[in-house]
Amino acid sequence: MPSLSAVMPAYNEEDNIAPQVTELVGTLRSLVTDFEVIVVNDGSRDRTGALVAGLGAEFPQVRLVQHAANQGYGAALYSGFMSATKEWVFLTDSDRQFDLSDLNRLLPLSRTADIVAGYRAPRRDPLMRVLNGMGWSALVTLLFGYMARDIDCAFKLFNRDILQHIKLDSRGATFSAEFLIRAKRAGYRIVEAPVSHRPRRAGRATGARLDVIIRAFRELFRLRWRLWFDS
Repeated sequence: MPSLSAVMPAYNEEDNIAPQVTELVGTLRSLVTDFEVIVVNDGSRDRTGALVAGLGAEFPQVRLVQHAANQGYGAALYSGFMSATKEWVFLTDSDRQFDLSDLNRLLPLSRTADIVAGYRAPRRDPLMRVLNGMGWSALVTLLFGYMARDIDCAFKLFNRDILQHIKLDSRGATFSAEFLIRAKRAGYRIVEAPVSHRPRRAGRATGARLDVIIRAFRELFRLRWRLWFDS
């Protein structure tokens, strides 16, 4: 099995972060021999950072990356990706909505693909979030062509070498879409796999905030403009 960096962004997830990291370490130990867990604390106002620091003392594979202020989902992912040192990168969220053992479905597909993108089957979020997600995926497909059926699913596995060959400008919610768009344009192969999804157990999602939505649309249309001139 390849060496693996697991990257998790976290913002005000003190009720989720300890069980999530513990579960992730246990899952990775059962699947790979060489791994690290990178948690990016994106300016949390609660005890998320302190809890991760404590987990790092218990599990030597766990590393904390700190943002002094909240910079956005994409910025947290970018910091985590740039901190990764292993051959492959596994992305997931810190909200405990995924069954981490589903990583076992993705790893075999990495033998013939550069990116393995999970899709939530089915998505266990409130109806409005599901509809917003469907609309966002439809808009990205309309503007850029088909990338994946669940663009923002936070359960992806990819070869870290990709980061050396594509430029990522988005730092908000458009980050995942830009990653897939630029990787596909660069010729990297994307395959998909279903993954289990659970309702959020604790904490609050922030993706529906108005400022987050406005920033996402601004970044998306800026990306479309830039790619027209890159073609």
